Amino acid sequence: MIIAIDGPAGAGKGTIAKLLAEKLNYAYLDTGLIYRAVASKWMHQQSVAAADIAAALTPEDMDAEGLRTPAVAEAASKIASIPRVREALLVFQRHFAQHPPSGKKGAVLDGRDIGTVICPDAPHKFFLTATPEIRAERRFKELQATGDPTPFATVLAAVKERDDRDSNRATAPLKPAADAIIIDTSTKSIEAVLAEVLENL
Repeated sequence: MIIAIDGPAGAGKGTIAKLLAEKLNYAYLDTGLIYRAVASKWMHQQSVAAADIAAALTPEDMDAEGLRTPAVAEAASKIASIPRVREALLVFQRHFAQHPPSGKKGAVLDGRDIGTVICPDAPHKFFLTATPEIRAERRFKELQATGDPTPFATVLAAVKERDDRDSNRATAPLKPAADAIIIDTSTKSIEAVLAEVLENL
């Protein structure tokens, strides 16, 4: 059983995917973290091609510190537009989905192209979205909680810029799969979104 949950940054897909995996006792893979791990290493080794770093990535690399910073997120979005990087990470993601670790009977993957590229045959596909303003507000509150002084206007501009880059890249652009169930989380609680997902399994 494979459940694909896609959507832009701040739509809530990571939160929902984790809760769903816990509730169903499925394996969970945050595919965005894979790109962040590659980006983090690339930021420190820019003499090495990002695609080569992706090809040599290990699960341990995803435990590195600082993968959730805005700088790494920005770099991850940029390297994600490189076809060779995506090709290198495609095998890793598909293997996880088809052979969940720890003997789990299913897998939940969240990202931007799970339902369209990574697991196009997944029996359950969801696309979570929300307005740029709502998603920026969520990110702004996260930053405030860590003491980050980034102004809301800067966060909103970054969200819109990333949306544009992710949606218009030539390789695996951000878009709902044709058979995905689209859920707007702008005005819904986490509990309500999770219930809606469960109702559609």
